[in-house]
Amino acid sequence: MQPPVFTDILDAKRVIDRYLQPTPLHHYPGLSRLLGFDVFIKHENHQPVGAFKVRGGINLISRLTETERKAGVIAASTGNHGQSVAYAAHLFGVRATIGVPEGANPDKVAAMKALGAAVEVQGADFDEARLWVEEQARAHGYRYIHSGNEPLLIAGVGTIGLEILQAQPHIDVVIAPVGGGSGAAGTSIAVKAINPGIRMIAVQSELARVAYDSWKERKVLSSNVSTTFAEGMATRQAFELTQEILIRNLDDFVLVSDEDLFAAIRMLFEYTHNVAEGAGAASMAAAVKLKAELAGKKVALDLSGGNITAETLKQIL
Repeated sequence: MQPPVFTDILDAKRVIDRYLQPTPLHHYPGLSRLLGFDVFIKHENHQPVGAFKVRGGINLISRLTETERKAGVIAASTGNHGQSVAYAAHLFGVRATIGVPEGANPDKVAAMKALGAAVEVQGADFDEARLWVEEQARAHGYRYIHSGNEPLLIAGVGTIGLEILQAQPHIDVVIAPVGGGSGAAGTSIAVKAINPGIRMIAVQSELARVAYDSWKERKVLSSNVSTTFAEGMATRQAFELTQEILIRNLDDFVLVSDEDLFAAIRMLFEYTHNVAEGAGAASMAAAVKLKAELAGKKVALDLSGGNITAETLKQIL
């Protein structure tokens, strides 16, 4: 696996623009006054599946060989990766199977099924579902779409960074959430290629911190702990390709608590009237935590997804 480069992101943008509109980057004066820096929010919650990963799904599945299309695709997901694969598979007429863990977000599962994917509940968490999916791919010859170790996925979601700087070329800092790391990795490639002086910061839950620990120790780690409510960040295994990119491109990596995420969800709802899921609010939570060092900067926050259930949102509000 070779990590994608900036020209791969430009090529992905050419493909993705046929099927998706660029998402808005909005400036919020109220939040900016509150936090002491200019807040620009990249609204990936406005994607047709409510999250950023659809960019990567379209970029990858549009390029499958005829043999891979006939075999069908399979993926493991807590929800957003699965929706991305299901959406792109439906778009290009490819059969898709998604393995999800027990207790997966029911709204995300329903969306995958509505897009025509076969959804199989397997294992207690994402990593157990992933092991089942990998076994099925070997047994049946499906094209396995890993949620992190996929250059075409990373290039696809890297178009987020490209769009941020097309909309606001003078951004000083970009903050992106990390689960498997494809979003932050892809965004960092685009951002650093355009302006190496931009500060690229990643954020993960302190209750599912394996990507953070891997970045700190400069090696790929696994963990037994993943207890955050934010399923988009709930992984126990770091991935080789995304870690390679994050180690090369990140200027900082921070951890936030579930309480930080709850507060960020409420803040986004109050000041932007947008709904964020846990991972989608992580960039805002990190920005609040770092507000002293961000003072006076132009800061782009990746609101990566808005797929939170009504019941969870009611409890948090």
